[in-house]
Amino acid sequence: MAEMSEKSKSNKERFGDDEGESNGLLPAASSKGLPVSAATPAVESHSSLAPVKTDDNLPERGEWSSKIEFIFSTVGYAIGLGNVWRFPYLCKYDLAGAFLVPYLITILFAGVPMFFLECALGQYLGIGGLGVWKVTPFFKGVGYAAVINAAWLNIYYIVILAWCLFYFLLITHSNLSTAVLPWGTCDNWWNTETCVSAYSRQNLTSYVEGNTTFYNLNGTIYAAANLTDPVKEYWERRVLMISDGLEDIGELRWELVGTLAAVWFMCYFCIWKGVKWTGKVVYFTALFPYFLLTVLLIRGVTLPGAAEGIAFYLTPDLSRLRDPEVWIDAVSQIFFSYGLGVGSLIALGSYNQYNNNVYRQSLIVCAINSGTSFFSGFAIFSVIGFMAKEQNKPISEVAASGPGLTFLAYPSAVLQLPISPLWSCLFFLMFITLGLDSQFCTLEGFITAVVDEWPRLLRRRKEIFIAVVCFVSFLIGLSCVAQGGMYVFQLFNTYACSNLVLLWLIFFECIAISWGFGVNRFYDGIKDMIGYYPTRWFKFCWCFTTPLICIGVFIFYLAEFTPLTYLDYHYPWWGHFIGLLLALSSMICVPAYMAYVVWRQEGNLMEKLRRTMDEIRPKISLEEIRNWHVKPATPSNEAVTAV
Repeated sequence: MAEMSEKSKSNKERFGDDEGESNGLLPAASSKGLPVSAATPAVESHSSLAPVKTDDNLPERGEWSSKIEFIFSTVGYAIGLGNVWRFPYLCKYDLAGAFLVPYLITILFAGVPMFFLECALGQYLGIGGLGVWKVTPFFKGVGYAAVINAAWLNIYYIVILAWCLFYFLLITHSNLSTAVLPWGTCDNWWNTETCVSAYSRQNLTSYVEGNTTFYNLNGTIYAAANLTDPVKEYWERRVLMISDGLEDIGELRWELVGTLAAVWFMCYFCIWKGVKWTGKVVYFTALFPYFLLTVLLIRGVTLPGAAEGIAFYLTPDLSRLRDPEVWIDAVSQIFFSYGLGVGSLIALGSYNQYNNNVYRQSLIVCAINSGTSFFSGFAIFSVIGFMAKEQNKPISEVAASGPGLTFLAYPSAVLQLPISPLWSCLFFLMFITLGLDSQFCTLEGFITAVVDEWPRLLRRRKEIFIAVVCFVSFLIGLSCVAQGGMYVFQLFNTYACSNLVLLWLIFFECIAISWGFGVNRFYDGIKDMIGYYPTRWFKFCWCFTTPLICIGVFIFYLAEFTPLTYLDYHYPWWGHFIGLLLALSSMICVPAYMAYVVWRQEGNLMEKLRRTMDEIRPKISLEEIRNWHVKPATPSNEAVTAV
C-alpha cells in the first residue's frame, strides 16, 4: 500500500498544459526518462508521439477540497428533473412492476457500469472529456461529440428553469398575501370564454349524447372537448403566449428573457471560481431539494385520495414485460437520469485526488439516484391521487410527464390545498434547485473539456471564457423563449439531445475503453488508484452487455421512429431537417474523426490501416500514463480511504 501511495503523487498536471494537441496522442515517455512498466511495452518512437511542453506559470487546475464534495456534486448533477417528472410517470405508464424490472436490470447491466467508467476514467487521467482520449486517439471523436451534445443540452435544459423561475417569481411577487393563484380563475385577460376549472365542471348542468358529454356554460352549450382549463390557458396563453407553429416564431417573451438571463447568472456564479467554489455551492443545491421533496411528500400523504394515488403508482402488471417499449423506456430513463454521455462525470471525476475510492463513491451515488427517483414517485402520486379525487376522474387521466406534470398537473392539484401559493412556491423552488446543479455541472463538463484541451490559451482566462460561453448559450436559447419557442424547445429535446444521440455516444465510449484502450489495462489503472480490483462484473458489462443494450435500443428507436409532433401540431419537413442536423452535429464527429485518423497516416491504404492500430491501442504503460507531467512533490503516505 505504501508503494502504491508513493506512486500516487499529485496527478493534476500529469497530462500537461499543452495548448491542445492536433493528434491527441500520448507523448513518448522516453523523452523524459520516465519509468516503463515491464508488463506493458514502451511507446514505439514515432513523430506523432512527440513530447509536450509544459508551462509552470499556468494557474493550478484545482481539485475538490474534500471527498464529500465529489459525492455531492455527482449527486446534484445526476439527480435532476428527470427523476421527478419522468420516472414516476414511466412507472405508472408502464404499470410500475413491469417498468421496475427492466429498470433494475438496466441499472445492473449498463447504468452503474457506465457511471463508474466515466468517473474512474476522469479520476485516472485527471483531465477533461477531450483529453482522456489520449489513451485511444482513434476514438477522440467521441469526446468532440460529447462536448457538442453538452453544448446543446446547456442551451435548452436551462429554459425549463427559466419557466419555473417565472412561476416562482410571479407567485411570490403578487399572490402570497391573497392566497389566490393566477391560474385558479377564469376572469383574467388571458382567459377565453370556454374557460372553466376542472373542479367546477361537476357543478355545471350537463347531458350525454352518444359518447359525447355536453355542458351548459353561461347559457351556451359546449362539448366537453371544447372546454378549456384555466391552468392550461395560463401556461399556453400567459406564460408561453404560444404561436400557431414553428413557422410563426413570433416575438420574444421579455419576461422569460429576464428569467432566462437570471438563471444563466446563477449558473455562471456557481462555477466561475472553479471547483473550490463549486464544491461549496453543491452543499446547498444537492441537499435542499431533498428537504423540499420531503415536505411535499408529508403534505401529500395527508391529502384525501393520496392512498389511491400511491396504490396506482405501485400496482404491477408483469404482462407488460412482453412490450419492448417498456424496456426502451427503462434504458432511456437510466442513461438520461445518470447524466451519461456528455462528459460531465469525466470532468467531475478528474478533480478527485488520485487515490480517491471512486469505485465505492460511484456505487453510493447510483443508489442515491435511483432511490430518489422511487421516493419522488410517492410525493408526486399522492398529490395526483388527491387531484383525481377532487375532479372525479380516473388517476390515469390526470397523470402526466415532463412539462405536463410541472406546469399543468401539479399546479392544478395545489389549487384545492389551503395556502396553495405556499405549496406552489415550494414545488417550483424544488424544481429550480433540482435542475440548477444539473445545469451548472453539465456546463462545468463542457468548460473543463475545452479548457484542458487548450490550457495555455484559456486557463488564465477561464472566468472570461465561462462568461462568453454563458452569453452565447443565452443568445441561442432566446429562440426557446419566443412565442414559438416551445416548438424550438421540442426540436432540441427530440433531436439534439435525444436518446438516439446518447445511445450512439455511450456505445462508442464503452467500446473505446473496453476494446480500444483495453479493459484489463483500465482495470490495472483502477487498482493502482484504489488498491484493489473492482468486481469482474464491470468487465463483463463494459465488453458485452452495455454495448449490446445500446445497439439493440438504438435499432429499435430507428425502426419505431415517428415524426415529431407537439400536441396537435405537425412539424414541417424543414423543421425535421433542422432537427436532423442538430442530431448529426454531434453524432457525425465519431466516424468523421476516425476517418481523419486513418487519412493522416502515411503510406498506402493498407499501411494506413496498420498504423491506425497504434492509435486504437497505443503502446503506453500505466506508469507513463500516471507520471507524465507529474510535478515534483513529497511522497504521500495517505492511505486509500473508503469515501
